[in-house]
Amino acid sequence: MSVNLRTAEPSTIAAVRQGRLRRNRRRLLVLSLLVVLILVMMAVSLMVGRTFYPATDVLKVIFGEDVPGATFTVGRLRLPRTVLAVLAGASFGLGGVTFQTMLRNPLASPDIIGISTGASTAAAFAIVTLGLSGSAVSAFAIVAGLGVALAVYLLAYRDGVSGIRLILIGIGIAAMLDSATSYVLSTAGQWDLQEALRWLTGSLNGVRWPETVILLITMLVLVPVLFAASKDLTMLQLGEDTAAALGVRVDRTRLIVVIAAVGLNAFATAATGPIAFLAFLSGPIAARLIGPGQSLLLPAALVGALLVLLADFAGQYATGTRFPVGVVTGVLGAPYLIYLIIRSNRTGGAL
Repeated sequence: MSVNLRTAEPSTIAAVRQGRLRRNRRRLLVLSLLVVLILVMMAVSLMVGRTFYPATDVLKVIFGEDVPGATFTVGRLRLPRTVLAVLAGASFGLGGVTFQTMLRNPLASPDIIGISTGASTAAAFAIVTLGLSGSAVSAFAIVAGLGVALAVYLLAYRDGVSGIRLILIGIGIAAMLDSATSYVLSTAGQWDLQEALRWLTGSLNGVRWPETVILLITMLVLVPVLFAASKDLTMLQLGEDTAAALGVRVDRTRLIVVIAAVGLNAFATAATGPIAFLAFLSGPIAARLIGPGQSLLLPAALVGALLVLLADFAGQYATGTRFPVGVVTGVLGAPYLIYLIIRSNRTGGAL
């Protein structure tokens, strides 16, 4: 409930201002801590491996100096992997929290409603059936992700888009696409099967600079679009009628943010494969950290980037076996999904 500061009592005005100040301080503290943790994990990812390189050598490589051993290992292997981890994590986080905020339901993330699954099915088909590789597979994944998002949106549209209807239709389409993926894999030869499975698990292995640059360009185009619409997106949490009464052009805002969010998710999936539950986890975690009533776009992007860095590092070095990043996030995300479903049944679907 809003308070008119012009007619309110002085004590009420002071309480409102104190609350705003407290929320702003908390937000600034959380964002600063997330940025610091991301920088620390980036430094660790660049220095630690089979060969340890001190921070001085890493900085020399970043600034273009030739350091024997480190130039190849850090410059060509670790640096693109680390940069892509941050970009992909931020993209998945932004895409997920946009859907969750717009539909007022934490289950409405791209990896739950079939968008990531559509990209995965298309990639498997391109690798196994068409014999494609590299950028061609990425192109198939991007087009399929956009196509599935459009199909889910159109099937769920009936005098507006109901969050529950969209989620249920998305889950149904995801189930069908999973079956199609299983059939495609059952027809694959040994080499194609290994390549398809590596792509489907969500992995940062073998990352090259071109994939990273493409995702960076995509983010430079789409992220400002999302942030420009962040105020209207936050208003949509109050409901379509309330948002419209407050001056939000609901249909226009929804179309813009859906295109931007799906684009980020599709291009990130094309670069790394579908990193399980990342888009789903980032928004709720950011909401717990930041608190209610504030935009979650930036916090979710930072949480997503940090989760990928942590999961990738844990997958490489936490055990004697190296696991793709998608395996680690899947292990973390599945229990959280169960918890969130139980919590949503008890308290409602809002973040």
